[in-house]
Amino acid sequence: MSEQPDRPRQAPPQGEIGTAWTADRRRGATDAATGPGNGDGRGSGGLTLAGVLMLCGGILTVLQGIAAIARDDVHGRIGHYVYELDVTGWGWIHLVVGALVAATGWGVLTGAAWARPAGLALVSLGLIAQFLFLPYAPLWALVMVALDVFVLWALASWTPAVPPATPPRR
Repeated sequence: MSEQPDRPRQAPPQGEIGTAWTADRRRGATDAATGPGNGDGRGSGGLTLAGVLMLCGGILTVLQGIAAIARDDVHGRIGHYVYELDVTGWGWIHLVVGALVAATGWGVLTGAAWARPAGLALVSLGLIAQFLFLPYAPLWALVMVALDVFVLWALASWTPAVPPATPPRR
């Protein structure tokens, strides 16, 4: 076989069915559906949603804590519960946990390495706190428990992308 001189690679012609899609994929471009980081790992969209939910949920939990600290009669207890605590005590717990969860949510959104493990621990703690807060705000606590379960799943199931191997140079 005869060697042909090196010619510059030509891009596939545009306008043919399927060529634009495959050409962009070969060049390493990603679409907007992969989320921030341009496809930086499986489940990155879920990780982004988890960060947003942590940030918003943390802020709402801080506001819930402030309301409980300011006035003991904001939350009325429904029946008797084994884990009784003064509403002001619950307010302080929600204030601290909410602030930490919100800060960790921001860390998840910015891609901080410490944020995922810290998020797993803090969201688990927040889930337990919401469960124990059931007699004071049952519907809100159930909604927050469901969101916390999703956030835990998103944080635990995210895997970083493996960079593609570069072909050897000739």
